[in-house]
Amino acid sequence: MVLFEKLDKSPDSSESRKLITGSNQYDLSSGGYQAEYLDLTPLGAEASGDDIPAPKQAAARFELAINRIQPFKALYERLKNNKLPAKEVMMDYLRENRVPDKQLAECVDTFVINAKFLRLLRTISGAERLVPIEQVIEEAGQNLALRSSADAVDETPLAPRLLESVESGAEEDFSKICFYITPIGDPGSEHRRHADFMMEYIVQPAVKEFGLKVIRADQMSKPGMIGKQVIEHILRARLVVADLSFHNPNVFYELCLRHATRLPTVQLKREVDTIPFDLNQYRTIPIETRDPYTLMPKVQTYTAEVTNQVRRALQDTESGDNPISLYYPSARLVWDQKK
Repeated sequence: MVLFEKLDKSPDSSESRKLITGSNQYDLSSGGYQAEYLDLTPLGAEASGDDIPAPKQAAARFELAINRIQPFKALYERLKNNKLPAKEVMMDYLRENRVPDKQLAECVDTFVINAKFLRLLRTISGAERLVPIEQVIEEAGQNLALRSSADAVDETPLAPRLLESVESGAEEDFSKICFYITPIGDPGSEHRRHADFMMEYIVQPAVKEFGLKVIRADQMSKPGMIGKQVIEHILRARLVVADLSFHNPNVFYELCLRHATRLPTVQLKREVDTIPFDLNQYRTIPIETRDPYTLMPKVQTYTAEVTNQVRRALQDTESGDNPISLYYPSARLVWDQKK
């Protein structure tokens, strides 16, 4: 009775009964709607308690809302680190896990709602993507540390970090990385929309056949900041695609570092932009972006052009001449991996 008074609901209403049933199904609580008392389960207490450290609470909520529900767990494992596909595709995945057809649509909808509540769904590079729970847990810990460095933090072991950080010494396989250097800008800005479009529809498809994963600076640090991780990706990634659009000074700075390594690099730009004399004598792929009605039919052609340049760069690392290699053929900047 006290619980429903707090919720401003009648304990005998059908809505209240649904809440109790749902709470039991998620293993948040024990005791049916006819029971005298309702008790939180241990995980339910961790998922809802005001005094529970944020990382531990995030882990408990994930366990209850995704990991203990087999269809949701199957979808999560299939989709994490990837763009969220169409609803029909997710329904097909669930069919593979023998979910009855009449439950498919509701199951997908509930999974998406739960993922959004858990902050697993993020808009990245212009598309909805499912990030791993390890990232959410890590971010919760970072936010907790920022709020109060003096308070004691629960030290229950958590899942290993997924966002590999150079700052923490985690190692990444740079032979499988294409680092996309581009103006980024604030969310919603012209620069961000440009970067999202180029990455999603041209750069990623262009490097797919080479087994490369595209990474952008805002996926590892604050926009506009050139941190240690960014520099390491510039110096060590198997491939760099540099977008010279908008005459962004950070892009030119980072491109100069990459030129000094003599490693594979591909340059592109908006057709409307002119680039400095030092660079315009080297191959830069122009892309007409002003008119979406003429851009979309040409996306496949632009992608093919970038793919061709990527193939040449990877096959012959010395084929990509630049001002440094022209005037100082023996000069080469290398990454010293010794600490």
